[in-house]
Amino acid sequence: MFDLTPKAVALGLTQYVVLLFSLSVHESAHAWTALKQGDATARSLGRISLNPLVHIDLIGTVVLPLVMIFSGAPLLGWAKPTPVNPRHFKDLRLGQIIVSGAGPVSNLLLAILFTVGLFVAVRVLPGPLHEQPLAQLLSLGVQLNVLLAIFNLVPLPPLDGSHVVEWALPNGMGHRYMAMIAPYGGIILLVLVMSGALFTVLSPVLNVVIGFLFSLVR
Repeated sequence: MFDLTPKAVALGLTQYVVLLFSLSVHESAHAWTALKQGDATARSLGRISLNPLVHIDLIGTVVLPLVMIFSGAPLLGWAKPTPVNPRHFKDLRLGQIIVSGAGPVSNLLLAILFTVGLFVAVRVLPGPLHEQPLAQLLSLGVQLNVLLAIFNLVPLPPLDGSHVVEWALPNGMGHRYMAMIAPYGGIILLVLVMSGALFTVLSPVLNVVIGFLFSLVR
């Protein structure tokens, strides 16, 4: 049973702030790369922004993350999808791959930036790191952004990985895969997340990446 102490509440709210920032960067990356590929749809709607209010999805950004945080479950969430009109892309196939992959890549870059911040904090902050709120925030930033990056690369709709696979596979294989999986992707993803099976599968990769980043801090 999750112990809802003041310390746990403070940690949960810190996780939530990091999540909001990370999701905002993720969606802004989609919007910015779409603009660079020739589509200004997201920019016209104000989606190239780190303001979480323009990206909030009631369930994915508010309800589910708060339930997961205060139930002790692994933290996940999503933002409102970034609107894109691929007909404006200079190169349809390449544009789809770049724009879809931009979100996970942005989270990986954020994880590296948080690692750099943690590297500095280890050498500057006095006392044990586990007692330093800033060090805890930076550590959460590393872990959460690695999780978001790898989670979003899972090739199940509506995750970014499904769109990368759809356009990256040759000879129409990706389109056939999406036509087959799209009607059930959301249900499959929900079952995998709620059962814990997805985290079981992803844990080895998460542990390797997070462990490597933390090893750079020492």
